[in-house]
Amino acid sequence: MKNELLQLVEEDLKATKEKFPTFSAGDTINVHYKIKEGNKERIQQFQGTVIQIRNQNSNGETFTVRKISSGVGVERVFPILSPQIDKIEVLRKGKVRRARLFYLRGRKGKAARIKEHL
Repeated sequence: MKNELLQLVEEDLKATKEKFPTFSAGDTINVHYKIKEGNKERIQQFQGTVIQIRNQNSNGETFTVRKISSGVGVERVFPILSPQIDKIEVLRKGKVRRARLFYLRGRKGKAARIKEHL
C-alpha cells in the first residue's frame, strides 16, 4: 500500500520534471517563475548561467543560476520541482569541462565568458 502511494507520487513528480528541457552547467537559461505580491501573481524572468546542479535525478534536485545585475553578481537557487517555476528556456549551450562553475564568481567581464557548444 505504502509503496504504491510512493510510486504514484514519484511518477507524478517525474512527469512534472519532464516538462522542462534538459540543461547542464555552463548553459545560459531563462527561468520564468511566479511571484506573489499581495493578492496579485505575476511572472518574472531570471536569465543567467547555470553554475551547478545538485541532487540530480532525485526529487530534491536544485540548480543554481548566476547573473550580473548592475555590476553585482546575483545567484539564485531553484528547486526543479517547484510549482513556482512556470517554464525554463535554454538560450545557449555552454562548453565547459567541469560540473560546478564556482570559478565564475571571481571573474567579471570577458573573463567570465563561456564558449558555446556547437
